[in-house]
Amino acid sequence: MPTWLVTGGAGFIGGNFVLDAVASGVRIINLDALTYAGNLDTLASLEGNPGHLFAKGDIGDRALVAALLAEHRPDAVVNFAAESHVDRSIDGPAAFVQTNVVGTLGLLECVRDYWKALEGASRDGFRFLHVSTDEVYGSLGDTGKFTETTPYAPNSPYSASKAASDHLVRAFHHTYGLPVLTTNCSNNYGPYQFPEKLIPLIIAKALAGEPLPVYGDGRNVRDWLYVGDHCSAIRAVLERGRPGETYNVGGEAERENITVVKTICALLDQRRPLADGRARESLIAYVKDRPGHDRRYAIDASKLHGELGWAPSMTFEQGIARTVDWYLDHQPWVNRVLDGSYRLERIGDAA
Repeated sequence: MPTWLVTGGAGFIGGNFVLDAVASGVRIINLDALTYAGNLDTLASLEGNPGHLFAKGDIGDRALVAALLAEHRPDAVVNFAAESHVDRSIDGPAAFVQTNVVGTLGLLECVRDYWKALEGASRDGFRFLHVSTDEVYGSLGDTGKFTETTPYAPNSPYSASKAASDHLVRAFHHTYGLPVLTTNCSNNYGPYQFPEKLIPLIIAKALAGEPLPVYGDGRNVRDWLYVGDHCSAIRAVLERGRPGETYNVGGEAERENITVVKTICALLDQRRPLADGRARESLIAYVKDRPGHDRRYAIDASKLHGELGWAPSMTFEQGIARTVDWYLDHQPWVNRVLDGSYRLERIGDAA
């Protein structure tokens, strides 16, 4: 049974990854600081499972990280831990630098020292996989896609902090030989996503019959990636990727934000019609755009397809329907997440 140390494993993508990995027979040591977006409810099904050990703590706590590495001797470290919401980074960039840059540096130094002490097959097979974002590349025009060689041009404090962490990971490979892998993914969606992000936010407000805020003209484009497909891509990179390489992960599902919102409206109208019979599209309210809002992202994932044989299994239409159904079936989870620290209010308007 392989053992992996997963950081940020109580968050949205990390939690889905942990659930999938444990189900497939991997022993997971799960380190998470349980900030506002970390939620142990996501991992409730693993309570009492010997394949999952949870440790509360920060990736910047070097003594804790070193102790976990020494005690559990993982075969790999998968780093999801990050402050991840653009709007929050606009209001408070310092926390993003602290976690995403300083924290990642501390984690890398601990992992480097652990790896250097390994011997033989354990040393040869060890991997450090860093999960990052396509936002480090900046904004595209109407055509073209991000590749692994696209120059970095981050436009928000969040993406700048992730770009810095990516560079640190690369430097630890080239300077120290640490066998690292980096994935840069497009916009994720699916079960257990914190409801400040577009899709769960719109679902929650549409269910309540509240106005549905859409930034600017709603025509910003994102490549939408179902979280289960992202998890399978990370597994493929971890198991078969070449150390030192970066792999872009995309869902082959470019959609304008307004199209995503209207799709959710239609699905909810079918499943939970409003009592007054209104179509939920009538609730759409265009609001002042986010400062520095990137216009378009699109991922070229051909390297991942060609080298590792990975492709998304879920179309956007399948994934968004499954996501809406999950939120409808898990309203108690949503209600426990909205414990008073976040009430679906607008954030990220500090500029």
